[in-house]
Amino acid sequence: MAKKALGIRPRSDAGANARPRAGRLDNGRQGKRHSARSGSVNWPGTLLNGRPTVRADLLFQLRTRTPHELLLVIVDASASTRRHQALSDAKGLLAQLFDDAYRQRARLALLTASGATPKWQVQGLKASKGLSLWLDGLGAGGGTPLLAALSQAEQWLTLRRKRFPAEQQRLLVVTDGRLKDLPALPVLDCPGLLIDIERGPIRLGRAQQLAHALAADYRHIDDL
Repeated sequence: MAKKALGIRPRSDAGANARPRAGRLDNGRQGKRHSARSGSVNWPGTLLNGRPTVRADLLFQLRTRTPHELLLVIVDASASTRRHQALSDAKGLLAQLFDDAYRQRARLALLTASGATPKWQVQGLKASKGLSLWLDGLGAGGGTPLLAALSQAEQWLTLRRKRFPAEQQRLLVVTDGRLKDLPALPVLDCPGLLIDIERGPIRLGRAQQLAHALAADYRHIDDL
């Protein structure tokens, strides 16, 4: 159930319910073949028409190249996430997500918000099994530099889009939303999901406000 809700496949520009964009044609080595006016020679198809004697007898083909996929994960591991096993349950959910990303050979960027400043763990590398070791050692503590993490994420995504303009990007924020205030937020300009891990008898409910400000979908962890 959690994997369905957290599917890492990014949405297309057409909207939340649209299928991802088809791969574009180029001279890649992977993907489905398509007839073309140039590219590599389709020798089986050519020879079926007889031995070629002029260039016009040759059939050409191109392959589609599927755009890279990137999942940017921001994890709030501040002291408040220790309450009511919030971070512990979030780690179980993230373990499923990382395993899914590894199987899909998706690229990950991972930023933790705890202590005084946010810290990058991974920046755009293919998901690896080593993430499980990092996750096992993740603990909560310190302040909540979540706003700083979002600002860093915006800057990093902006630079990355210049390098990989066709990359399909998606944002995942895991937080209890316990911020003192909610100033103007950076525009991350990619589909996103915020998972609210706030628990307890008294809830501030700021994570939902944060999701709205980020133009991201909202889910509470208990609903996953």
